[in-house]
Amino acid sequence: MALKNRRRSPMPEVDLVPMMDVLMTVLTFFIIISMTLRGQQVAGINLPSPEDSAGEMGSSLTAPTLVVGLNDQQQIVIENQPVLVAELAEAMQQHYSQHPDGVVLLKADKTLTYDQVANLLQTMRDIGGDRVSLAITP
Repeated sequence: MALKNRRRSPMPEVDLVPMMDVLMTVLTFFIIISMTLRGQQVAGINLPSPEDSAGEMGSSLTAPTLVVGLNDQQQIVIENQPVLVAELAEAMQQHYSQHPDGVVLLKADKTLTYDQVANLLQTMRDIGGDRVSLAITP
């Protein structure tokens, strides 16, 4: 009889509706905030699009430019001649001394890995090339 008189304690119930309401409110908040931050514009500024300058790729670089190539054998090329890193350093320093506002344009072969191009960019930065642009095919 002792077993029949013993009452089972009721199983606690978890009400998920209030928790879902809170989660939906937080999600809605983050969606609204992300939508407002994504499209910030500065008044009075019209940015160019790639279509605007499609035929003007060469003229978009107004500063004097030194073109440096990196071919698929990882050779540094200046004026169609393979050069060593020391010669690259000399050419860059001479270019920057003659043209303080000049830039260096790096044309790397598309078969090279990112690491190979990044290594040359790091070398150029160490030389003093703080204005190096990467060329792409339009």
